[in-house]
Amino acid sequence: MAGAPELVVVAPLRDVERMAGTDDRASVPATAREDFRVRCTSKRAVTELLELCGRIVQKLGEALPEKIREPALRDAQWTFESAVQENVSINGQAWQEASDNCLMDSDIKVLEDQFDEIIVDIATKRKQYPRKILECVIKTIKAKQEILKQYHPVVQPLDLKNDPDPVLACIN
Repeated sequence: MAGAPELVVVAPLRDVERMAGTDDRASVPATAREDFRVRCTSKRAVTELLELCGRIVQKLGEALPEKIREPALRDAQWTFESAVQENVSINGQAWQEASDNCLMDSDIKVLEDQFDEIIVDIATKRKQYPRKILECVIKTIKAKQEILKQYHPVVQPLDLKNDPDPVLACIN
């Protein structure tokens, strides 16, 4: 699905040891043991999913009585968003520490498409411009030939005669 945000989920640590029946928590560093959060690569993708889920919560709230709908929806939305923010890490960072300016796959795709268009544009210019340059060169050469045809020397050249053999002329 093009443009769909992708979440990267990594299995919790120490699953192999749980299956084997060992519970040796002393060998696991405290930070690795406590990192229970879902690992994601883009805060913006998670935010888009939160917005999508928010719309679903709004639709579910339509079934509530009018009297309690608004506060219940606000409370449900806030609870859901805060739960997601607490249980998600963005590139190993907590939600509050992660920056919003990560590039998403869709952004990279748009940039790649623009780059491809530029490459195609340059390739067509490389094909077209040599032809145009060749036309200009041919016109320039023809113009130079026309100018040379119109050139008539003002001074008439003299006919020079070569001496037969300069060595023999010095001996005599």
